[in-house]
Amino acid sequence: IAEGPEIELDYYNFEMLRLPKGHPARDEQDTFYLDYESGLLLRSQTSPVQIRVMNEQKPPIYIVCPGRVYRSDAVDATHSPIFHQIEGLAVDENLSMSDLVASLELFARKLFGKDTRIRIRPHHFPFTEPSCEVDISCWTCDGNDLNCKTCHGEGFIEILGGGMVHPEVLENCNIDSKKYTGFAFGIGVERVAMGRYDVTDIRNFYENDLRFLEQFSR
Repeated sequence: IAEGPEIELDYYNFEMLRLPKGHPARDEQDTFYLDYESGLLLRSQTSPVQIRVMNEQKPPIYIVCPGRVYRSDAVDATHSPIFHQIEGLAVDENLSMSDLVASLELFARKLFGKDTRIRIRPHHFPFTEPSCEVDISCWTCDGNDLNCKTCHGEGFIEILGGGMVHPEVLENCNIDSKKYTGFAFGIGVERVAMGRYDVTDIRNFYENDLRFLEQFSR
């Protein structure tokens, strides 16, 4: 288990992850900057922890990185400006996309049940190539309500994203990308808890209502 600072530099939060200056993700409207000129910010992901570990440790690397993250999202039933992530990282010889997909499928079915419908979609992240997103069938309507406030009528909820660590990211951390490959994924904890415990509104986690919170202590 690896942890890192919540107050971070954009060097670790963006630049080392192939998000150069001028990239939309670095916009002041999308990221909580404490000092834009110096690049001091509230981290928007736990990925900087992966960078710090890869800078300090030689492969093989197998870690998970839990932590609180901050994004300038509009608040609704499935989005909050403050939430928690768990990211996983594996760097070793001969890792492939099939290792990642098998790990993600096992995780989803173990947590949500073997009958959960799973959708793996190709996606794009600057720091992984190839990349994917994993959706599960909506825990509120199971795809049967076009007006569902949880899935917005889509029938599926995105729970995580991942992919093979981009060779440039490995090289940025002085890891030989010709010898080593890696995969990484990120999970929104609240979103997973919503599915596991049939919670329909992410805002319930932050309202300090003991009647709601005490169910997770059992």
